[in-house]
Amino acid sequence: MTAALPEGLAELGPVTGRLVRNGYTTAAVYPVGAGTADHLGWAGAHRDRIRACLDEHGAVLLTDLPADLDLFTALVRSIGGEPLEYTERSTPRTKVGGNVYTSTEYPPDQAIPMHNESSYSDHWPELLFFLCRTPAESGGGTPIADSRAVLRLLEGRVRDGFADGVVYTRTFREGFGLSWQESFQTDSRTEVERYCRRHGQRFAWTPDGGLRTSHLRPAWRTEPGTGAEVWFNQANLFHVSALDPEVQEALLELYAAEDLPRNAYHGDGRPISREDIAAIDAAYARAALTLPWRPGDVLIVKNMLVAHGREPYTGSRSVLVALT
Repeated sequence: MTAALPEGLAELGPVTGRLVRNGYTTAAVYPVGAGTADHLGWAGAHRDRIRACLDEHGAVLLTDLPADLDLFTALVRSIGGEPLEYTERSTPRTKVGGNVYTSTEYPPDQAIPMHNESSYSDHWPELLFFLCRTPAESGGGTPIADSRAVLRLLEGRVRDGFADGVVYTRTFREGFGLSWQESFQTDSRTEVERYCRRHGQRFAWTPDGGLRTSHLRPAWRTEPGTGAEVWFNQANLFHVSALDPEVQEALLELYAAEDLPRNAYHGDGRPISREDIAAIDAAYARAALTLPWRPGDVLIVKNMLVAHGREPYTGSRSVLVALT
């Protein structure tokens, strides 16, 4: 559904933008490559307008650009600043240049639940930049959802159950998920311990050389630019129910719930029911807006205002990510 242009969105130099929305989530779309040959100059000249669109709507899609890594990196720096390193990692990615990474490397037949980047941490990026180099043969969209709408859509009973926040637990062991060395980007136990203490995480080394961590974070926060309350956590992504059913069954036969590679609990330590996770996923699904990928598309997301995920897909798919 395409809305009429509000006054502040109509003209950016030679490029006319439009709003796409579904009643809950809105994205501003600008066909940059169709309107100018100087893509980087256009972005620099209109940085303030792009940032204003992000502050209001949470997502901007720039289309018809070359699927070029150098141009993407330059656009990221122009609009968002220097790309950040992906720290306190929870999913596998590969660095392709500078601090630009592949999107999460999960099997293509699996969906990635909607989430806000690094919302399990006490620090997170302000902006996310996605570059589509190769769209999938089928599927593979990156749905987005307004975090303000998700909070409103959650039933009071479910929302109130998270008033004390979310406890995230991780158990790092050889052969299951990320190693602690990969997650913390160091081989030093001393550095890991220092990081955990500095960021309010409990930790314990296991006899087999593994590591257990747990920490409490809020389930919702106040977005500083708008003052809006936003659903901002990864309870649904960390929860055991996010795993493929066969993987869930195999892991739960081997380990207690507290020893799984990842899991999530209510802030007071109570288990989160699968019904509550289903309600959260349903709220994301109602709010979700998926824009089709084309080569050269750059999607910019304001992380606290908009969650994102990934649809299953077939064929090759290449989407790069930078955080600022």
